[in-house]
Amino acid sequence: MTKKVQCFDDFVETLLTAGFSMAGGSADGIYSIIDWGWNDPPPYETPIAWHTANPETDPWEWRIRVLEERSDIAYAKLFFKKSGFITKEWYPYFLSVRRGGLVFDEAYYDGTISNFAKRIYDVVVENGSLPTHAVKQLADFSKEDKSGFDKALTELQMKMYLTMCGSQQKTSMLGKDYAWASTVMTTTETFFGNAIFEKADSIPTEDAFRKIKEQILKLNPSADDKKIEKFIFG
Repeated sequence: MTKKVQCFDDFVETLLTAGFSMAGGSADGIYSIIDWGWNDPPPYETPIAWHTANPETDPWEWRIRVLEERSDIAYAKLFFKKSGFITKEWYPYFLSVRRGGLVFDEAYYDGTISNFAKRIYDVVVENGSLPTHAVKQLADFSKEDKSGFDKALTELQMKMYLTMCGSQQKTSMLGKDYAWASTVMTTTETFFGNAIFEKADSIPTEDAFRKIKEQILKLNPSADDKKIEKFIFG
């Protein structure tokens, strides 16, 4: 877990051992494999550098690489409404805590899911997977809805109903690429399959919380209890 990361493969190896990590260059008081920002010096000698577009040494590129090249790592807005990674091994424990065995419709009728989130979720389910710009169009979100759309999309990721599965370049009517690529979203069931949810259903929430907390304290013995609780429950 203290391996000095020199490349993408080192990052994946460390992540699979750790089980989860913040992304974006900040540990947020919990844990991040790459815990320095784009303009901060790394804490050890390494070729790792942000926003160079080098797929081997740029952590920004690794977000999509893990989704395109592997089937055992999820990347989404998972912690503190910020991006992070969870491995397939640890995903059921977070599911047990975040969803408590409820499928989407049950959570919606319980009043814990917003109407904007339901509009997004229904469109993604209907299409299997969708880039976010297409979700906005098909779910009829206006420019004035941008703040509500972003909040609802984060809500669905934090509650682990939707997750990222790649990126897609925007294309004009003339077939030309433009702007930034859009994140592609899918349901977590589509991403990982049903077996992982069956495992989550077999894990009591208290046991899941305790196991995650124990792992956090292995990764960061000085982590604050309140931060830990917020990190786990979302």
